[in-house]
Amino acid sequence: MLLKKGIIVRSKKGHDKGRFYVVSDISGSTAYIIDGAVRTASSPKKKNVLHLAPARTVLSEAQLGSDSEIRRILAVFNGRVALPKEVK
Repeated sequence: MLLKKGIIVRSKKGHDKGRFYVVSDISGSTAYIIDGAVRTASSPKKKNVLHLAPARTVLSEAQLGSDSEIRRILAVFNGRVALPKEVK
């Protein structure tokens, strides 16, 4: 799966290995990723696309609008919030 804006990715390399992020922009072989907490939309992290593994979830433009919405969505992926029983 190709990386595109809004896709959720997992970091494969670096000190943030295993954490999930959202791609906010792509420039060549570099992706700009955000988590809504430390890496907000105004200060994304620059990461080599080879160091990212895409998930099968893509967020809409509306969901990318606020850092709080991104934090809420990524909390499930990062294991900080349990999924409701109907979603599992």
